[in-house]
Amino acid sequence: MLFACYTSHSGSGEKKMDLAGQGKNEILLRVLMQGLNSAHFKPEKLDDNFSKKVYGLYLKRLDFNKKFLLQTDIDKLQKYQTKIDEHVQNGSYEFLDAATRIFNVRSKESQELYKEILAKPFNFEVEESTELDPEKLKFPKDKTEQREAWRKYLKYQTLVQMAELVEMQEKAQAKKDNKTPAKTNTELEADARKKVLKTYDDMYRRISQFDRNDSVSAYINAIANAYDPHTEYFPPKDKASFDIAMTGRLEGIGATLSERDGYIKVAEIVPGSASYRQGELKAGDVILKVAQGNEEPVSVEGMRLDNAVQLVRGKKGTEVRLTVKKPDASVKVISIIRDIVIIEETYAQSALINADKPVGYIKLPGFYADFDNKGGRNSADDVRKEIEKLKKQNIQGLILDLRNNGGGSLQDAVTMAGLFFERGPVVQVETSGSAPTILEDRDAQVQFDGPLVIMVNQFSASASEILAAAMQDYKRGVIVGSAATFGKGTVQQVFNLDNVVPSEFNAIKPLGSLKLTTQKFYRVNGGATQLRGVAPDILLPDMYTYLEQGEKDQDYPLPWDEIKPAGYKQWNNQPNIAKLKANSASRVSGNANFKMVTEIAQRMKQQSDNTNRSLKLTTFMAENKKSKEDAKRYEEVEKGNKPLTIAALKVDTDKIGADTVKQNINAKFIKGLSKDIYLSEATNIIKDQWTGAKAVVK
Repeated sequence: MLFACYTSHSGSGEKKMDLAGQGKNEILLRVLMQGLNSAHFKPEKLDDNFSKKVYGLYLKRLDFNKKFLLQTDIDKLQKYQTKIDEHVQNGSYEFLDAATRIFNVRSKESQELYKEILAKPFNFEVEESTELDPEKLKFPKDKTEQREAWRKYLKYQTLVQMAELVEMQEKAQAKKDNKTPAKTNTELEADARKKVLKTYDDMYRRISQFDRNDSVSAYINAIANAYDPHTEYFPPKDKASFDIAMTGRLEGIGATLSERDGYIKVAEIVPGSASYRQGELKAGDVILKVAQGNEEPVSVEGMRLDNAVQLVRGKKGTEVRLTVKKPDASVKVISIIRDIVIIEETYAQSALINADKPVGYIKLPGFYADFDNKGGRNSADDVRKEIEKLKKQNIQGLILDLRNNGGGSLQDAVTMAGLFFERGPVVQVETSGSAPTILEDRDAQVQFDGPLVIMVNQFSASASEILAAAMQDYKRGVIVGSAATFGKGTVQQVFNLDNVVPSEFNAIKPLGSLKLTTQKFYRVNGGATQLRGVAPDILLPDMYTYLEQGEKDQDYPLPWDEIKPAGYKQWNNQPNIAKLKANSASRVSGNANFKMVTEIAQRMKQQSDNTNRSLKLTTFMAENKKSKEDAKRYEEVEKGNKPLTIAALKVDTDKIGADTVKQNINAKFIKGLSKDIYLSEATNIIKDQWTGAKAVVK
């Protein structure tokens, strides 16, 4: 048992804690701290450094835009910066209470401030700007400076709304049958201010609904996240809403959301879901607004996660429009028709690439396994079956696509690795204080021993990284990707806190759950996948190359380290990585599509870094136009690519038969692959290996 037991009485033997005479929140904090410090992979030392981490995280999330608190308020709270370690050990919320009192006062003051500012028109002809990156902002030194910060930020929000209205009006006026008279800029500015006013009225109504439990949950999560980004506290109310697989009985848009620093962020796209098929919403996007069909959008900035999810969820066939901010700071409206998750798309799919000689392709969206059904499907068996089908087509190489694969079943990753080499270790798993456990493939059979390419990107994580790392360490295949993989090399477990508090405290239950990082992955070569991920053998240009994505960009991730290598034997017929890398670089440098991708990536980096935005309408509209032109340029990259000759396997099309829905899904799958410039290059890398040792397919 990882958690120590608790009791209201003193006792001997197993470590116990006296909880008698304390309130629910005090007991919750002490139970949580005991769990963190006894079961976390790398427990924090409760000292001034820990205290500073919690202090910084909580204030960052309490006032993420630095619009409420003054520097004088921060000065008053400064005394708690090195005291929180003592507070949490005693079950005290002294810092939280002090910060909440100050925030409540400032919140009421700002409520009058935004109404006053939005009551008057803005002048969008003035040359001025506002900083949008909270990390670059400072807390206002006084109320005069605070008012100016609010004025500029509200002016920016109004400018965003006005730019949308101007664009909508221009489109409407372009229609020949349009008879609606055009509004003046003065009228459009007034309409835009009304929209912003409604947004902030709604936001302050939400703030007024926050209660003590919400504050305690936010504070506890600041404590938990000081250990690592994946350690979290889930309040008792509807835990499923905090896991947020927004499919709600497999209906919805199919995205996993998280709340960080006051923003609602997309953490993961569910394979086979409406978002997955629509293709524009990506992990890392920040959701700013949510609209139902043609209704007015509702801002979700500062909104509680469970409330934001309720806006996004909905029945099959209904439309939701998400206004999202991309990693490059561009803003885009994405329309998604809610639907059920199409289960077939969550499973491994294969296709045949005709490239002089046949090349097999397998897309694996996730490492799935039916843990509740012994006879259920699992990804390792499915990939093995797809390989067998492809071998019947006499494939002379295989591409396994793990792009955007966030992981899943560890055992399936181990078994899948064994499909490509003889028996041996695949991954080492370490629990704090224990010797690493080596997970290995014990099956000597090799399902495919020809040229192998593993495709990854920065969203390939966890089990994907384990498989890619094993193939790289064994020198069994070539890892091809647009960046190092995500770098999540840790394992989490969820504990119900009610189970560790004795029955005499049933009156204060439920206490909620704690998701805790308990283990760490290591490659067979001894290096961790944590933080660094898996660096591709062959690196290809990507739009997000220069943007911050991955574990290393989170607050307080666990560090990279290494342990003793496991004993393993590398593949005999190793690919010539140096030669393959040189050949690929030569092709990519002369490829107009990849050149354009590099140019767009550099432009996106500039946009991401340029967080100081103009408040002049003409300048703002020009910048928006440029961003949209860049987005269209990437669409042209796909259109300009010479299509791959690729087809579904006959055995699969025969199985689909006359089912038109499945026919359309399969046709879309094949069409998308044929335009994929990365898959084209992966195929070329397979072909390069034919000039060396001949592939032998068993």
